[in-house]
Amino acid sequence: MTERTLSSESGATPENGPASSAPDLTAGQAGSAPAPAGPTDAARASASRSSNTDDAATQARNRVVIGVLIVSAFVVILNETIMGVALPTLDRDLGIPVSTGQWLTTGFMLTMAVVIPITGFLLQRFNTRPVFIAAMTLFSIGTLIAAMAPGFEILLAGRIVQATGTAIMMPLLMTTVMTIVPPASRGRMMGNISIVISVAPAVGPTISGIILNTLSWRWMFIIVLPIAVAALIIGSLLIKNVTTPRKMPLDVLSVVLSAFAFGGLVYGLNALGEGANAEAAEGGSASAMPSWLPLVVGIVALGLFIWRQIALQKKDDALLDLRTFRSKNFTISIILMAVSMMAMFGSIIVLPIYLQSVLQLEPLETGLLLLPGGLVMGIASPFVGRLYDKFGPTPLIVPASALVSLVFWGLSMATESTPFFLILSAHIALSIGLAFLFTPLLTSALGSVRPQLYSHASAIVGTVQQLAGGAGTVLFIGMMTAQTIALSTAGASEVVAGAGGARAAFLTGAIISLFAVAAAFFVRKPADVIGDDKPVMH
Repeated sequence: MTERTLSSESGATPENGPASSAPDLTAGQAGSAPAPAGPTDAARASASRSSNTDDAATQARNRVVIGVLIVSAFVVILNETIMGVALPTLDRDLGIPVSTGQWLTTGFMLTMAVVIPITGFLLQRFNTRPVFIAAMTLFSIGTLIAAMAPGFEILLAGRIVQATGTAIMMPLLMTTVMTIVPPASRGRMMGNISIVISVAPAVGPTISGIILNTLSWRWMFIIVLPIAVAALIIGSLLIKNVTTPRKMPLDVLSVVLSAFAFGGLVYGLNALGEGANAEAAEGGSASAMPSWLPLVVGIVALGLFIWRQIALQKKDDALLDLRTFRSKNFTISIILMAVSMMAMFGSIIVLPIYLQSVLQLEPLETGLLLLPGGLVMGIASPFVGRLYDKFGPTPLIVPASALVSLVFWGLSMATESTPFFLILSAHIALSIGLAFLFTPLLTSALGSVRPQLYSHASAIVGTVQQLAGGAGTVLFIGMMTAQTIALSTAGASEVVAGAGGARAAFLTGAIISLFAVAAAFFVRKPADVIGDDKPVMH
């Protein structure tokens, strides 16, 4: 598409004049009959006009498709993170204990973890438009159920329906972009997608805090509902099919193993995090089920799931094709992305706790203090995409990973008397570093596999993001809790102990970030790939 457009634009066209007049002049000078030349040139001019028209129409269609998908994805991902700040209000209004209210977040994450691996199959089996309509319909219905929920059970059901639609949107967006955007422009487009991945989770708690400061918790869903319905209507009218589906069987055993594997891992990580929180709040509490048991079940099921996919992918029938990992660049990019997601989600969890418990800021003040970082990340992401298209990933990722590491090392020295503006500066610097990581990593990872595996690679990216986010939360909270308890036991005040716990969490992030710095040197801009992930030779 792009090459044809460029060739037609570089040649003469009826609009620029010479193409239509030159044949007659040449024919007259040569003294030959103009009849054979005339129709040939006219046909070429007509073909050129048709080519330009077709390409312009295709490019306009692609812009509409991607624009609607980006807006829709931003809405659904934003919804994923607005619940955390609202949980205390919900617990009070619904008359439920904290452990029960936590399921509004846990159930959402579990559903995402179970559905995302299946999206690789869905995007191979069905066309773009029906998949989008299904995803946004589910999200809209779930939002309506949540807004009207009379009690906890119905609210939880609404959140689960929301999560089902949310899980489909990001892989659909990334697969569509990789399918219709030429490699030379993917960095810029992935920069726009990075806004969805990074900014939506960052500003979600802020928006939630602003809403809850003046309105009831239902308004978190009431405000989102008309936006979701509008996106559904506009998308169903304007989005065209841009992929070619193929018939393939659904392996039920893979679906079951996937549910136990990724659901078990997410639930197990969440259970470990809740156990750490309970230990901090109550000095240790017994649980009916060991918090590590779901994690073990998830690990065993994951091993069986991988074994099953390796067997099925020989016939191109895998639910989640793991041949994506044959690309070294994809594997390194995914690992580095996992570390980055751990850092982002860990900081999203620990920073508000530090700001409120140690620096004694109000929830709304905390949300507003963290808002500039999210906005900076959103502004920087498209700019980073353009730099990627021009320079490739390495000149961006290496300094960005170093900046993230420096920020965590700086935060590891925070105390109960650290000025809040220093934390604000650190969070903005961290956001800039993450913005310069996400776009190159996404583009490099997805561009390193052959087109037939785009949907599976997108599903793997989404799954890794969920697991890394959960792991980062558990790791940061666990380290913070352990150090806080140790300092409290030694006689430190609540504020001093909280500051020490935050330092321990940030020190953990600083140590992990060193691995990201080392891995950053090995990420390369991918060549076009064909066949069995072999690069095209130019």
